Amino acid sequence: MSLAEKLTEIREGSKERIPAETREKMHRATEELRDSRIMDKALNVGNKMPSFNLPNTKGEMINSDDLLEEGNLVVTFYRGFW
Repeated sequence: MSLAEKLTEIREGSKERIPAETREKMHRATEELRDSRIMDKALNVGNKMPSFNLPNTKGEMINSDDLLEEGNLVVTFYRGFW
């Protein structure tokens, strides 16, 4: 299964899991972001992500460049609850 197919499956499944009112809030928030043109500033495929420092689970500051010296780096963002 391709990533696009899996994302479609997840999106379709969310129609049953997520209440209609919550889905509407999510869609409105997405439209507001699009309307703000914030995506004009977003990284695109092939762009290099700027270096950053973040605390690890022990509270120690970790630099992204240091991690990249060890191999590929995956960064995820958690938006929290709607």
